[in-house]
Amino acid sequence: MSKTEQEHRDDMVRVCRLLYEKGWVASNDGNVSIRLDDEHLMCTPTAISKGMVTAEDVIVCDMAGNKLEGHRERTSEIAMHMTIYAMRPDVRSVVHAHPPVATGFASAGKALDKALLPEVIIQLGAVPLASYGLPGTPALCEGMLPFIPNYDALLLENHGCTSYGRDVWDAFFKMEIVEHFARITFVAEMLGGARPLPREEVEKLFAARARYNVSSRARMEPGMPLVAEDLLQTQS
Repeated sequence: MSKTEQEHRDDMVRVCRLLYEKGWVASNDGNVSIRLDDEHLMCTPTAISKGMVTAEDVIVCDMAGNKLEGHRERTSEIAMHMTIYAMRPDVRSVVHAHPPVATGFASAGKALDKALLPEVIIQLGAVPLASYGLPGTPALCEGMLPFIPNYDALLLENHGCTSYGRDVWDAFFKMEIVEHFARITFVAEMLGGARPLPREEVEKLFAARARYNVSSRARMEPGMPLVAEDLLQTQS
Protein backbone atom coordinates (compact mmCIF):
# COMPACT_ATOMS: atom_id res chain seq x y z
CA MET A 1 0.00 0.00 0.00
CA SER A 2 1.46 3.34 -1.06
CA LYS A 3 2.00 6.08 1.50
CA THR A 4 0.26 9.44 1.53
CA GLU A 5 2.22 12.64 0.99
CA GLN A 6 1.87 13.45 4.69
CA GLU A 7 3.31 10.06 5.63
CA HIS A 8 6.27 10.71 3.34
CA ARG A 9 6.76 14.11 4.99
CA ASP A 10 6.71 12.51 8.43
CA ASP A 11 9.24 9.86 7.36
CA MET A 12 11.53 12.54 5.95
CA VAL A 13 11.42 14.51 9.20
CA ARG A 14 12.25 11.39 11.23
CA VAL A 15 15.20 10.55 8.99
CA CYS A 16 16.48 14.14 9.18
CA ARG A 17 16.32 14.03 12.99
CA LEU A 18 18.24 10.75 13.03
CA LEU A 19 20.92 12.13 10.71
CA TYR A 20 21.37 15.05 13.10
CA GLU A 21 21.23 13.00 16.30
CA LYS A 22 23.82 10.54 14.98
CA GLY A 23 26.19 13.40 14.15
CA TRP A 24 26.16 12.70 10.43
CA VAL A 25 25.25 16.31 9.64
CA ALA A 26 26.17 19.58 11.34
CA SER A 27 24.55 22.99 11.09
CA ASN A 28 22.74 23.11 7.71
CA ASP A 29 24.53 20.11 6.17
CA GLY A 30 22.84 17.31 4.27
CA ASN A 31 19.73 16.83 2.16
CA VAL A 32 17.04 14.20 1.67
CA SER A 33 14.52 13.60 -1.10
CA ILE A 34 11.66 11.22 -1.86
CA ARG A 35 10.28 10.50 -5.33
CA LEU A 36 6.49 10.86 -5.08
CA ASP A 37 5.69 9.79 -8.64
CA ASP A 38 7.19 10.09 -12.13
CA GLU A 39 6.73 13.86 -12.14
CA HIS A 40 7.19 15.00 -8.53
CA LEU A 41 9.61 14.73 -5.65
CA MET A 42 9.82 16.21 -2.17
CA CYS A 43 13.06 17.42 -0.64
CA THR A 44 14.50 19.15 2.37
CA PRO A 45 14.90 22.93 2.28
CA THR A 46 18.22 24.71 2.18
CA ALA A 47 19.70 26.70 5.08
CA ILE A 48 18.11 24.82 7.97
CA SER A 49 19.47 22.28 10.44
CA LYS A 50 18.14 18.82 9.67
CA GLY A 51 17.47 18.48 13.38
CA MET A 52 14.93 21.31 13.11
CA VAL A 53 13.12 20.40 9.88
CA THR A 54 9.34 20.04 10.23
CA ALA A 55 6.81 18.44 7.89
CA GLU A 56 5.68 21.94 6.87
CA ASP A 57 9.22 22.85 5.80
CA VAL A 58 9.41 20.09 3.18
CA ILE A 59 9.46 21.28 -0.44
CA VAL A 60 7.66 19.68 -3.41
CA CYS A 61 9.36 20.05 -6.81
CA ASP A 62 8.87 18.79 -10.32
CA MET A 63 11.50 16.47 -11.78
CA ALA A 64 13.30 19.47 -13.28
CA GLY A 65 13.87 20.84 -9.78
CA ASN A 66 11.32 23.66 -9.99
CA LYS A 67 9.62 24.38 -6.66
CA LEU A 68 5.87 23.75 -6.69
CA GLU A 69 5.03 23.85 -2.98
CA GLY A 70 6.69 25.12 0.17
CA HIS A 71 7.53 28.34 2.01
CA ARG A 72 11.30 27.76 1.98
CA GLU A 73 13.83 27.29 -0.82
CA ARG A 74 14.72 23.77 -1.94
CA THR A 75 18.11 22.19 -1.30
CA SER A 76 20.91 23.64 -3.43
CA GLU A 77 22.04 20.10 -4.32
CA ILE A 78 18.79 19.10 -6.03
CA ALA A 79 20.69 18.29 -9.26
CA MET A 80 22.37 15.34 -7.55
CA HIS A 81 19.00 13.90 -6.57
CA MET A 82 17.49 14.42 -10.03
CA THR A 83 20.50 12.78 -11.67
CA ILE A 84 20.13 9.68 -9.52
CA TYR A 85 16.38 9.45 -10.17
CA ALA A 86 16.93 9.84 -13.92
CA MET A 87 19.54 7.07 -14.01
CA ARG A 88 17.83 4.73 -11.55
CA PRO A 89 14.06 4.32 -12.07
CA ASP A 90 14.06 1.84 -9.16
CA VAL A 91 15.23 4.48 -6.66
CA ARG A 92 12.55 6.23 -4.61
CA SER A 93 14.69 8.16 -2.14
CA VAL A 94 18.13 9.77 -1.84
CA VAL A 95 20.00 10.69 1.36
CA HIS A 96 23.12 12.86 1.41
CA ALA A 97 25.09 13.44 4.62
CA HIS A 98 28.59 13.86 6.04
CA PRO A 99 29.10 10.91 8.43
CA PRO A 100 32.50 11.67 9.98
CA VAL A 101 34.46 8.46 9.47
CA ALA A 102 33.14 7.76 5.97
CA THR A 103 33.77 11.40 5.05
CA GLY A 104 37.27 11.03 6.47
CA PHE A 105 37.89 8.24 3.96
CA ALA A 106 36.44 10.43 1.19
CA SER A 107 38.70 13.31 2.22
CA ALA A 108 41.72 11.00 2.20
CA GLY A 109 40.85 9.90 -1.34
CA LYS A 110 40.07 6.35 -0.25
CA ALA A 111 37.08 4.27 -1.34
CA LEU A 112 35.51 1.75 1.01
CA ASP A 113 36.21 -1.02 -1.45
CA LYS A 114 37.75 -3.92 0.48
CA ALA A 115 35.75 -7.14 0.81
CA LEU A 116 35.83 -7.24 4.61
CA LEU A 117 32.31 -7.81 5.93
CA PRO A 118 29.69 -10.27 4.62
CA GLU A 119 26.81 -7.89 5.38
CA VAL A 120 28.39 -5.05 3.40
CA ILE A 121 29.22 -7.29 0.45
CA ILE A 122 25.65 -8.59 0.31
CA GLN A 123 23.97 -5.21 0.77
CA LEU A 124 26.27 -2.84 -1.12
CA GLY A 125 29.06 -4.79 -2.81
CA ALA A 126 31.47 -1.90 -2.24
CA VAL A 127 31.35 1.86 -1.74
CA PRO A 128 33.28 3.59 -4.54
CA LEU A 129 34.76 7.09 -4.41
CA ALA A 130 33.38 9.70 -6.82
CA SER A 131 35.80 12.44 -7.82
CA TYR A 132 35.29 15.93 -6.38
CA GLY A 133 32.76 18.31 -7.86
CA LEU A 134 31.76 21.74 -6.57
CA PRO A 135 28.72 21.36 -4.26
CA GLY A 136 25.55 22.98 -5.50
CA THR A 137 26.61 22.82 -9.15
CA PRO A 138 26.20 20.22 -11.94
CA ALA A 139 29.91 19.40 -11.50
CA LEU A 140 29.00 17.60 -8.28
CA CYS A 141 27.26 14.91 -10.33
CA GLU A 142 29.96 14.33 -12.93
CA GLY A 143 32.17 12.12 -10.79
CA MET A 144 29.15 10.12 -9.66
CA LEU A 145 27.94 9.16 -13.13
CA PRO A 146 30.10 6.03 -13.63
CA PHE A 147 28.92 4.54 -10.33
CA ILE A 148 25.23 5.44 -10.00
CA PRO A 149 23.92 2.59 -12.22
CA ASN A 150 25.54 -0.21 -10.21
CA TYR A 151 26.07 1.06 -6.67
CA ASP A 152 23.63 2.21 -3.99
CA ALA A 153 26.05 4.27 -1.90
CA LEU A 154 28.94 6.51 -2.94
CA LEU A 155 31.63 8.47 -1.17
CA LEU A 156 32.05 11.98 -2.60
CA GLU A 157 35.67 13.13 -2.54
CA ASN A 158 36.27 15.86 0.08
CA HIS A 159 32.53 16.11 0.63
CA GLY A 160 30.53 13.26 2.15
CA CYS A 161 28.35 10.30 1.26
CA THR A 162 25.20 9.73 -0.78
CA SER A 163 22.98 6.65 -0.55
CA TYR A 164 19.71 5.74 -2.25
CA GLY A 165 17.12 3.00 -2.24
CA ARG A 166 13.54 1.82 -2.53
CA ASP A 167 12.32 4.25 0.16
CA VAL A 168 13.75 6.82 2.56
CA TRP A 169 14.39 4.23 5.26
CA ASP A 170 16.26 1.96 2.87
CA ALA A 171 18.43 4.92 1.80
CA PHE A 172 19.02 5.89 5.45
CA PHE A 173 20.01 2.39 6.54
CA LYS A 174 22.46 2.15 3.64
CA MET A 175 24.07 5.32 4.96
CA GLU A 176 24.25 3.67 8.36
CA ILE A 177 25.95 0.62 6.84
CA VAL A 178 28.53 2.86 5.13
CA GLU A 179 29.47 4.68 8.34
CA HIS A 180 29.63 1.45 10.35
CA PHE A 181 31.79 -0.12 7.63
CA ALA A 182 34.07 2.94 7.62
CA ARG A 183 34.57 2.70 11.38
CA ILE A 184 35.41 -1.01 11.23
CA THR A 185 37.75 -0.50 8.27
CA PHE A 186 39.55 2.29 10.12
CA VAL A 187 40.06 0.11 13.21
CA ALA A 188 41.27 -2.82 11.10
CA GLU A 189 43.80 -0.61 9.32
CA MET A 190 45.05 0.76 12.66
CA LEU A 191 45.52 -2.80 13.92
CA GLY A 192 47.90 -3.71 11.15
CA GLY A 193 45.84 -3.69 7.99
CA ALA A 194 42.39 -4.78 6.86
CA ARG A 195 42.42 -8.33 5.46
CA PRO A 196 39.85 -8.88 2.68
CA LEU A 197 38.07 -12.15 2.11
CA PRO A 198 39.25 -14.36 -0.78
CA ARG A 199 37.47 -14.19 -4.13
CA GLU A 200 35.74 -17.55 -3.69
CA GLU A 201 34.07 -16.43 -0.45
CA VAL A 202 33.03 -13.10 -1.93
CA GLU A 203 31.42 -14.86 -4.89
CA LYS A 204 29.43 -17.01 -2.45
CA LEU A 205 28.18 -13.87 -0.69
CA PHE A 206 27.06 -12.28 -3.97
CA ALA A 207 25.23 -15.51 -4.79
CA ALA A 208 23.53 -15.46 -1.37
CA ARG A 209 21.63 -12.24 -2.14
CA ALA A 210 18.61 -14.11 -3.47
CA ARG A 211 18.35 -16.03 -0.21
CA TYR A 212 18.26 -12.77 1.73
CA ASN A 213 15.94 -11.04 -0.76
CA VAL A 214 18.55 -8.37 -1.53
CA SER A 215 18.30 -6.71 -4.95
CA SER A 216 21.57 -4.73 -5.03
CA ARG A 217 22.93 -4.13 -8.54
CA ALA A 218 26.60 -4.29 -7.51
CA ARG A 219 28.47 -7.23 -9.03
CA MET A 220 32.01 -8.57 -8.90
CA GLU A 221 34.24 -6.35 -11.02
CA PRO A 222 38.04 -6.22 -11.29
CA GLY A 223 39.11 -4.58 -8.03
CA MET A 224 35.55 -3.93 -6.82
CA PRO A 225 35.43 -5.09 -4.17
CA LEU A 226 39.10 -5.71 -3.48
CA VAL A 227 39.61 -9.35 -2.49
CA ALA A 228 42.56 -11.08 -0.83
CA GLU A 229 44.07 -12.06 -4.18
CA ASP A 230 44.10 -8.41 -5.32
CA LEU A 231 46.23 -7.40 -2.34
CA LEU A 232 48.61 -10.30 -2.91
CA GLN A 233 49.18 -9.09 -6.48
CA THR A 234 50.02 -5.57 -5.31
CA GLN A 235 52.45 -6.92 -2.71
CA SER A 236 54.29 -9.27 -5.07
